[in-house]
Amino acid sequence: MSLDPVKLTADLIRCPSVTPFEGGALQLLEGVLGAAGFACTRVDRNGIPNLFARWGEKGVKTFGFNGHTDVVPVGDAAAWTHDPFGGEIHDGVLWGRGATDMKSGVAAFVAAAIDFVLQTPPEGAIVLTITGDEEGVGHDGTRALLDWMANEGEAMSVCLVGEPTCPNTMGEMMKIGRRGSMTFYIEAEGVQGHSAYPHRAKNPLHALVDLLHRMTANPLDSGTEHFDASTLQITTIDCGNPANNVIPAKARATVNIRFNDSHSGASLTQWGEGLARLVEAETGVRLSIRTEISGESFLTPPGPFVELVARAVEAETGLKPELSTSGGTSDARFVKDHCPVLEFGLVGQTMHQVDERIEIAQITQLKAIYARCLRDYFA
Repeated sequence: MSLDPVKLTADLIRCPSVTPFEGGALQLLEGVLGAAGFACTRVDRNGIPNLFARWGEKGVKTFGFNGHTDVVPVGDAAAWTHDPFGGEIHDGVLWGRGATDMKSGVAAFVAAAIDFVLQTPPEGAIVLTITGDEEGVGHDGTRALLDWMANEGEAMSVCLVGEPTCPNTMGEMMKIGRRGSMTFYIEAEGVQGHSAYPHRAKNPLHALVDLLHRMTANPLDSGTEHFDASTLQITTIDCGNPANNVIPAKARATVNIRFNDSHSGASLTQWGEGLARLVEAETGVRLSIRTEISGESFLTPPGPFVELVARAVEAETGLKPELSTSGGTSDARFVKDHCPVLEFGLVGQTMHQVDERIEIAQITQLKAIYARCLRDYFA
């Protein structure tokens, strides 16, 4: 008898695993996978819950899945049509926090993997890495799992991440890479003074605005073969000055950059620092930049693994998926240093929203796609 991914999704939704709390979700999966013969290990780090599950021996051809059971907060619970942790099904739709992002994806690949090893045991292995820290800071989630795997001699040959990837229609898009993401935290320090006597002061806001203008005046690039143009957005400017006749001593700004494979976090840091030094020399205002790199851009080039997943999607949905690198970051940015990685999952229209929900037909369809990937990979 096959494992029902819809029921498993509903059971996972009933686990209130708002990041970074486990909420019973990984305990549930450990029980289900262990009963099917998977060797399960909790790889918790710094209070963050993670689960590693293997079927088969080490050192052989290994198909990996990656996903997360943590979810974002529900917001105003009273605004929900159904209990956000009720896992209720109405008119063919499953409601609840995590229904789309991404307890459904985890349930689909767990169900596909269990059915596959019980019904047609492969000559190879299957590894599942499931974290409770994807929606949080991400320092002790998939990173912890990969660190533990390296220490234990564990490896995946390829990995499929179950994040939602389809904008509107099931099967229309898969991710073969992601843009990099980084943030500049900029501080300008001048000399405070009276606005009527600017020659006695050094206005940090003028220098900061000059620097921001230079950063935004020209596009970073025009895009590459598989990536759209990089983008730079000023997200805040602040000096905390309540007076209209005082030149402040300090001002701050934050800039977020989503960059393609023509850049790296290091090259963009060098670019930003270079502009800051020019403005600093011209204005006498000290400019400092602290950078935080969330992830580098990466690409899994079209080839056998990409084609295998794309064929499975087309066979089950009738759509040839677009090979995309759009969107934000995911834990694939960590997995890419371990093995070739792709992302394919459900339609993500309601993820992180009030009344998050998904058609149950999509969950069943996703399990079928993952199952076909396994059959074709080990054929």
